[in-house]
Parts: sequence; C-alpha cells; structure tokens
Amino acid sequence: MRPVLPLLAALLLPALPALPAMAETVPVGMFSAGDLAGWEDKSFKGQTQYELAPGPAGTVLQASTDGMASGRFKKIRVDLARTPVLNWSWKIEAPYRDIDESTKVGDDFPVRVYVVVERGLLGLRTRAINYVWASAKPPGSRWPNPFTGQAMMLAVDSGPAKAGAWVSHKRNVRDDLRAAFGDDVTEIHAVAVMTDGDNGGRRARAWYGDIFFSSE
Repeated sequence: MRPVLPLLAALLLPALPALPAMAETVPVGMFSAGDLAGWEDKSFKGQTQYELAPGPAGTVLQASTDGMASGRFKKIRVDLARTPVLNWSWKIEAPYRDIDESTKVGDDFPVRVYVVVERGLLGLRTRAINYVWASAKPPGSRWPNPFTGQAMMLAVDSGPAKAGAWVSHKRNVRDDLRAAFGDDVTEIHAVAVMTDGDNGGRRARAWYGDIFFSSE
C-alpha cells in the first residue's frame, strides 16, 4: 500500500498558488520615522525652512518659503536596473499663480522632488530630472530648465485642483531619464527636495512624505 500523506501532498501541492515575489525597495527619505540622517542643505538664495512635523500617518517633512530657495539633498547610489521606480507623496497649500515656468522668473515650485546623475569631469555631463507641481503647465508636460540644459522639468501635478490633499506618485526614473536626455541611465547618485519662491518673490508652504525606490 502506498503511504497516504505523500500521495495527498502530491495531489495538493500543484493547486497551491505561487507566492508573489516581494518588491525590492531602497529607502531614501523615511520622514515618517523622524529620520533626516544623511540629508544635507543646499542654498540658492536664503533658506527655505524645513522641519519634521506631524502628518496624517506619522511624521512628514514640512517646508515653507517666503521668496527664498534652498533644498535638502541626500547622496545615494541607486541601481535603476534593479529599482527604477521612485515613490513619494506630497501636499501643497496652494499653487503659484500667473507664472510661466519655462522662464527664469517663473522657475519657482511649491514642491519638487528631483534625482541627480553625476557624470563627467567637474560634473559637466551631470543630468537631473525635476518632478514638480506646476502652476500653468498640465500634468505630463516636460521642458528644459530655463537656467541649465542639464536639468529637465516634468510636471506630475498642476494647478489648484488637488491643493490641500496628499498626492502619491510612482515614476520610472530610468524611463523618464531616457525620454528626457536620450540616454539609458542605470544609476543615480542623489535625490533632493526643494520648495522655492526666489525668482518671483513667492510664498509657499508644503509637505513631503516618505521617498523610496522600488523594483515595481
């Protein structure tokens, strides 16, 4: 007589569903844990104020500017072949009004998250893509930064419709860099956030949630 348990196991195992593979993640900004380790300051004009503050599901990074422009950045190598998807959430009090973001005087955003690729001697081939909450340009718009051709702007939100609410995003950075610059970039070297109003003397308050990369 054949053993019963091995026979039952042979019959049942093929019917068990396969477990989904766990998505790989790379943490960048774990603000919900009150963690600002590794984040440095970069000032362009004065100081935007950044501080950890209570949010709807833990701590968030609050930013406020009154005609100032400084950002927080974190140097981190991320393999875009393994984890190409940037995940983040943000909230703004209100968008800027009556500006043209493609001009130098209009290059202000209540929130922006951007990634930096450092390449070339003295950074001459450095590339950056800025994900922004635009005021006039519709979501999906892409345009060169008016100050440098090494950076591309990409509007993922626009206007007042979602102001005051948390908005979450997922972007395939490898695909976006390829579309913006024509290169297949497989590694980024820094991530930054900035709330700025220096070019037009604008005022804003905004909030950033956790930032991380994932495989999908």
